[in-house]
Amino acid sequence: MSKPNWYINAVYYEIYSRSFMDGNGDGIGDLIGLTGKLDYLKELGVDCLWLCPIYPSPLKDNGYDISDFYSIDPVYGTLEDFKELLKAVHQRGMHLVMDLVVNHTSDQHKWFQAARSDPDSPHHDYYVWSDTDALYQDARIIFLDTESSNWTWDEKAKKYFWHRFYSSQPDLNYENPAVRSEMLNIIRFWLDLGIDGFRVDAVPYLFEEDGTICENLPLTHEFLREMRKFVDSRYSDKVLICEANQSPEDVV
Repeated sequence: MSKPNWYINAVYYEIYSRSFMDGNGDGIGDLIGLTGKLDYLKELGVDCLWLCPIYPSPLKDNGYDISDFYSIDPVYGTLEDFKELLKAVHQRGMHLVMDLVVNHTSDQHKWFQAARSDPDSPHHDYYVWSDTDALYQDARIIFLDTESSNWTWDEKAKKYFWHRFYSSQPDLNYENPAVRSEMLNIIRFWLDLGIDGFRVDAVPYLFEEDGTICENLPLTHEFLREMRKFVDSRYSDKVLICEANQSPEDVV
């Protein structure tokens, strides 16, 4: 049993699995390799492992472009390998948190492929579409070195889609209740497996509103409170670590 509030004074160790430890000799780090190094990490004084994304991904953004939220990329192993890792972590009195990418998916995700192929698909409204690229002009472009706009024209859909990061990462539409429900289902799936929480990626950008910078909007804070309530009502001592590169007053 972990101590209550274990996360407050825990030492976290961020692991990019691909380059950490190769367990099967293919030259790429994997979950078997990581499992074999747990005693080493324990000796270092690590209390909690933070795994950067290990979900299936075309790897255009180091795995933060996710094509399936409910699985493990085969390059790292299988879901069974993950369960064995988690069991071994807990046997050593350690904890494990995963990255939860809430803002966007990969453009290779089946949701987006359905969305761009059929305007009547229920997944079409999982994303933010427009006939024009003139909306939300007050929102900054985060990756100015590679992107000239937060809108990208999709030739198949014949519409623009919204993205705060790379154009290969279309933003999810949190105005759609189905998207909010889907994200809670993803949270449930991994917490039911026994992980100890999430580092929640890119949380300031979930909602858009014309005439604003589309960051830290009240609706975004409202959904984050809903997420926290969802976790607290079903699980105990699960941590949600916010990634928000914002001013202190906006983070609060």
